[in-house]
Amino acid sequence: MPMRFAAWKNQLTGYAFISPFLLGFLIFTAFPIAASLYLSFTDYDLFTAPSWVGFEQYERMFAGDPKFWRSLRVTFLYVFVGVPLRLTFALLIALLLNRASRAVGLYRTVYYLPSIIGGSVAVSIMWRNLYGDEGIINLALNLIGLESVRWFADPAAALWMLITLSVWQFGSSMLIFLAGLKNIPPSLYEAASVDGANPLQRFFRITMPLLTPVILFNTIMQTIAAFMTFIPAYIISKGEGGPLDGTLLYSLYLFRQAFVFYDMGYASAMAWILLLIVALLTALVFATSKYWVFYETKED
Repeated sequence: MPMRFAAWKNQLTGYAFISPFLLGFLIFTAFPIAASLYLSFTDYDLFTAPSWVGFEQYERMFAGDPKFWRSLRVTFLYVFVGVPLRLTFALLIALLLNRASRAVGLYRTVYYLPSIIGGSVAVSIMWRNLYGDEGIINLALNLIGLESVRWFADPAAALWMLITLSVWQFGSSMLIFLAGLKNIPPSLYEAASVDGANPLQRFFRITMPLLTPVILFNTIMQTIAAFMTFIPAYIISKGEGGPLDGTLLYSLYLFRQAFVFYDMGYASAMAWILLLIVALLTALVFATSKYWVFYETKED
């Protein structure tokens, strides 16, 4: 009996230590998720009680809301163009920083800074000024003999402005790539050099295969982050998603439905569709990873 009491006391102590996390998870994560699922089947404007409407919000989304499809198209362009560019740029910088240098620590810090401040309001405002009609970007274009671009009047140009900001925030991916490069044994490169492999062959035959697990991780994390991008689109377009919905990312349109039009039921339905899209894409990447991801411990 004393042993049972001692075991029960130890379990109670353990639950007491993890109770802050459990309470935080239940109150701030589990309950809001369940509430949003319920609200997605209701008509709710934050001021009156929710009224059950079934699948009406989803029917309206897919059949009666052209802006939903436009926001989805803009978001997919932003993700499928921005993420590969960001990862490519991050890998190139990581390869450069992987070389021995006394100032490599300083370079890592400098290149990582955009990832820390890149999603802030201040940087978004700075980016909007850089791409203004009289901004530095247009001045640089004029210096090389090109015409100024009306970044805030052309939907395609405005989206590219967001994509370049996304690519600029490559620091976190770069550090992860750099860690992966450090784990590749130098003896492999030495053996390849002895066999006559040139730098390009060493990159594609050694570096890329051994980096594929890191590429998989970065791809999934950056894709999820890209789908949730909000602050740059909100600040640069002044909350409107213009011009002509050219920067109307999905998260921005969801925000407008919830807190501009107070259509919380519709916004909740949009949130669940976004969750399904991200989950399906993540599952697709994992399903295809067995064909291109190489693990050193994998048995043939």
